[in-house]
Amino acid sequence: MMCTAKKCGIRFQPPAIILIYENEMKGKSRQRIMPVRNFSKFSDCNKAAEQLKNNPRHKNYLEQVSLRQLEKLFSFLRGYLWGQSLAETMEQIQRETTIDPEEDLNKLDDKELAKRKSIMDELFEKNQKKKDDPNFVYDIEVEFPQDEQLQSCGWDTESADEF
Repeated sequence: MMCTAKKCGIRFQPPAIILIYENEMKGKSRQRIMPVRNFSKFSDCNKAAEQLKNNPRHKNYLEQVSLRQLEKLFSFLRGYLWGQSLAETMEQIQRETTIDPEEDLNKLDDKELAKRKSIMDELFEKNQKKKDDPNFVYDIEVEFPQDEQLQSCGWDTESADEF
């Protein structure tokens, strides 16, 4: 079945993921309600999103929906189950999905580091200029202003015979 995802959202009572898609064969907009079962406030959003995306009943419909978007929807549901307001949940998701440039990534565990790397990869893909983009220019040369005199570093001034 050929379908194009238009919108994806969540319903809290009873919990369900709602997908609005267009059937390419008939050209009609349809709504698919995918119930969320066995999800509690202690559940892992990433695992739940993967299970839903790989479910044989919903796999064809969720091909165009990113795993990150499904994770966010499950995070909203988990926040609702914890009794958080929508604004609090949005703020928490914003904190989790942004990278602090001053954060020391060496101190993170493997799971958190993989999450941060996937966020950086997604941001890189979003900002990358591709050959098909209208503003793409090949081989850009940029001159940086030299207002101050360059400071020399001590590590590169030592001679090789000191080793």
